[in-house]
Amino acid sequence: MVKIRLARGGSKNRPFYRVVAISSTRRRGGEPLEILGFWNPANNEKKIDKKALEAWVLKGAQVSDAVKDLL
Repeated sequence: MVKIRLARGGSKNRPFYRVVAISSTRRRGGEPLEILGFWNPANNEKKIDKKALEAWVLKGAQVSDAVKDLL
């Protein structure tokens, strides 16, 4: 099953998140199928490719609660 969720990056106390399409069995920092966007909570900057996200949802991917809140 494919999920659309956040993958954490950045340094300690300075998080940076990527919105990724990834297999549900992979770990948080695992290799994603596709990077769909990012979110920087330090300045609340976000950019998400909504066309690609919708394409994954049509293929059956499930969107996590955190990504739903970002949208």
